[in-house]
Amino acid sequence: MIILGIDPGTATTGYAIIDKMRSGEMHVIDFGVIKTSKTNTDSSRLLELKKDLNKIIKKFKPVRAGVEKLYFETNVKTAMTVSQARGVVLLLLEENHIDLSEFTPLQVKSSICGYGKADKQQVQYMVQKTFGLKSIPKPDDAADALAIALCSAFKK
Repeated sequence: MIILGIDPGTATTGYAIIDKMRSGEMHVIDFGVIKTSKTNTDSSRLLELKKDLNKIIKKFKPVRAGVEKLYFETNVKTAMTVSQARGVVLLLLEENHIDLSEFTPLQVKSSICGYGKADKQQVQYMVQKTFGLKSIPKPDDAADALAIALCSAFKK
């Protein structure tokens, strides 16, 4: 089963493609980030995100996706732009009939590390070990997307 993990953002959206085998074994197929230029308008950046993410979906044909839910306590401006990017992501997944699961950061940390207040380094280390990667995946947004894909793979 091909699974897509997404850590949405306007400037940088992390993505990860994993394969969950019938045996339960999981393999990383691809991961990275979609970056948009801060000099472009918001609408242009969202269109760029849509086009790039659509290429990834068409190339790998995931049947399931995990997307991080938003959680912001203080930075409303960031929350608004991330919400816009998240809306583009959700629309694309729906258009492509991809089964969606959404996870809060607490759920991701609990699922990956067994502790909801684990720090970023702990999550990245567990992702590295789970997938047998030689090093911790970089950049952080891509590592987060791998963790989100893994959460989606754990979901029944």
